[in-house]
Amino acid sequence: MKVSILPVTPFQQNCSIIFDEATGKAGVVDPGGDLDQILKALADSGATLEKILLTHGHLDHCGGADALRARTGVPIEGPQREDAFWIAQLAASSARHGFSPSQEFTPDRWLEDGDTVTVGNTELQVRHCPGHTPGHVVFVSIEQRIAFVGDVLFAGSIGRTDFPRGDHATLIRAITQKLWPFGDDITFVPGHGPVSTFGEERQTNPYVADSVLARS
Repeated sequence: MKVSILPVTPFQQNCSIIFDEATGKAGVVDPGGDLDQILKALADSGATLEKILLTHGHLDHCGGADALRARTGVPIEGPQREDAFWIAQLAASSARHGFSPSQEFTPDRWLEDGDTVTVGNTELQVRHCPGHTPGHVVFVSIEQRIAFVGDVLFAGSIGRTDFPRGDHATLIRAITQKLWPFGDDITFVPGHGPVSTFGEERQTNPYVADSVLARS
């Protein structure tokens, strides 16, 4: 499996393209916008887009998903259905932030904790990790030791919890109970900024490092 990270939208959101080399299939995680850039990367790779995967319903992560589905005919999988209220606000959010117009849509498959999704022969475990948004999910390849975590966790930080239905304590539990058990050697692609590893964040992250949580 190969992964290409494309920062898209004015928010520089990390859209990830997963290439399954064995089958020539690809998946796009969080196509928030800039679809021509995403489609060019797919064309340059020679891979065939198989599906769209969404971590959560915020505009910069899913604003281009429905248009990409319309242009390619592939299904949308994710997030968890508690984020439907965010997806319902896409038109207003895109107008407010000056994005290309986005409309409410329904994914082809809502995801739940413990589900699996596939891109070609690559299998990704789904974990429901609320706190930033109530329906946020993450995708983890156990075999490849990589995770796509959206806005749950960042290098040196965690997701905001001041949005409607966000909750700080819930997010901390999601990170420590849903992500850390996968192992310190997991490399993760956050929704914004550089990649890191779970182990690095357990040592140095000022919000979720083991030493910080031990004092709380």
